[in-house]
This record gives sequence, structure tokens and C-alpha cells, in this order.
Amino acid sequence: MRKLLAFFIAAALLSSCQTADDALTTSSTPVGVTGPAASAIAGDMASRLAEQIGPAGATTTIKMETDTSEFASALEAALEGWGYTVVTDGKVAKDVKPVELAYAIEGFDGQVLVQVSTPSIAFGRAYTPTAAGATPASPLSIMQRN
Repeated sequence: MRKLLAFFIAAALLSSCQTADDALTTSSTPVGVTGPAASAIAGDMASRLAEQIGPAGATTTIKMETDTSEFASALEAALEGWGYTVVTDGKVAKDVKPVELAYAIEGFDGQVLVQVSTPSIAFGRAYTPTAAGATPASPLSIMQRN
């Protein structure tokens, strides 16, 4: 458990690092998150995002990098289920300023650490994947950016 806590703290500290152009980093390749586990984690992350950035409105567009993984598809579907418009091809209308979303998934000691980031907030949580889905294995960690 101490290793998990140390990893989680290190990940939170490193997540505050930004590239020289102050852009978000691209998503990492998901590690072992498929089927029901991907759906359960994506659903939880989408609901946490909705809590942090507010309810979806007619002008709320989320921009994600194109990714064909099961987790990316599940996250897109979960966000759309919350009413957000999700753009993965980079084509956004001129008058729309999308919320850029990046995520990272890392495996550690049989658990999965998931982090979701926007330019203003980053949050993460560890999960234990099961055949029926996934259960949170840590509290939600939230970092506000200014």
C-alpha cells in the first residue's frame, strides 16, 4: 500500500509539469483496461469531470485525441451520456472553444491508476479491475490549476 501511495503522490506531482507551450500531453496507451472495467472507470471519470467543470450545455465541447482503445471509446460514450459534445478529429467550429481533455492510464501492483486532465484541473484515482467492472481503490485526487 505504501508503494501505491508513493506512486500516486509522484504521479500527482509530475502531472503539474507542463510542456514549454503550456499544452496538455497526449494520452498514454491504456494498460489492461477493457470491457466492463473500461466502462466502469470511464463512467466514474466522466461523472467526476462533470462535477468539476459543470453541467453540459449547448456550448460545452470536449476535445480528445483520436484513440481507438476500448477505454477511449468508453470515455467518449460516458461524456456524451452526460450531454457533452466530444470531438476527436480536431475539427471544431470557429466560434467554439473546446475543453481540451487528456488522460493517462498506468498499471501498478494489480491496480490501474487513471488520471484525467484539462487545462484547469487534473484528477486521478486508482482502481482494481474485476471481471464485472472496476472498483475504486483510492480516494479521488483533485488538483486545481490557475
